[in-house]
Amino acid sequence: MSQNILLFNKPYHVLSQFTDTASRQHLGHYINEPGFYAAGRLDYDSEGLMLLTNDGKIQHHVAGSDTHKSYLIQVEGRVQAKHLQQLRQGVKVKDYVARALHAETLAKKPAWLWKRNPPIRVRQNIPTSWMMLTINQGKNRQVRRMSAAVGLPVLRLVRTQIGPYELGQMQPGEYKIEKYPSKQ
Repeated sequence: MSQNILLFNKPYHVLSQFTDTASRQHLGHYINEPGFYAAGRLDYDSEGLMLLTNDGKIQHHVAGSDTHKSYLIQVEGRVQAKHLQQLRQGVKVKDYVARALHAETLAKKPAWLWKRNPPIRVRQNIPTSWMMLTINQGKNRQVRRMSAAVGLPVLRLVRTQIGPYELGQMQPGEYKIEKYPSKQ
């Protein structure tokens, strides 16, 4: 069997698994490709790139800490240089220190980003802003906890890249299968 990787743009409020006993949307509602398993997860409240594979070694490699993961994040409040510096230096999250490999402010929402359904909550007197964050860990709700630790609660989180794989122009619910390069 050839080694393949499936790139999936996980919509908001979809579980990162193929079944659910509570009748919520899950991967099985979107992907009908036997033998593929998630290489890492993405929170139910998060959107964007997920990788699935038909090879256990690839699954372990992609989910590991050597693989960089990038996120587009909309936060409550204005991202300032001090927030970015704290994220790069590392913040205490639960029982570990989480550090961003890269953190930057974006001037506005990227033009390519789709509207979320339902839209985020909006508070008239509290501004929002956008940032990009890259990490090499992948602990449960890590990016949300990191952002909250510096005083910027996450309103929307979209994973845009995992290692060399990018979300590109895929719309929510779309996927594509690629041959996994043997020199990874």
